[in-house]
Amino acid sequence: MKLCGRWFIGFGIFLFVCGLAGFLSNPSGAKTALLSGGTFGFLSAVWGVLMLRGFGWAWMAALGCTGFLAAVFTWRAAAGWIAVSAGEPKLFAASLISLMLAGSLVSIGVLVKNRRRG
Repeated sequence: MKLCGRWFIGFGIFLFVCGLAGFLSNPSGAKTALLSGGTFGFLSAVWGVLMLRGFGWAWMAALGCTGFLAAVFTWRAAAGWIAVSAGEPKLFAASLISLMLAGSLVSIGVLVKNRRRG
């Protein structure tokens, strides 16, 4: 659980930084980026701390939360890339959301790979 715990603290920081970057790229139109990045970044870091402290249920909470994020990021990335292909100036947002999707998928992989390790 220690590896997963450390990973999820880092993943939480990553999500927060991505949310901040999304907000800074468009402060008037991307307030939700900061809110969602901050909220899910905080939750992910909490799951990490709880895993480090030996709370086994935090592994399942992290898996559920990150699975939800992966689904949302898949939907939002697809919408972003469709907008880019239609000529809209959404390249940064689509790229950032795709990066967050990749981070979520890797995080799920870390959880699954380390589910039996102590």
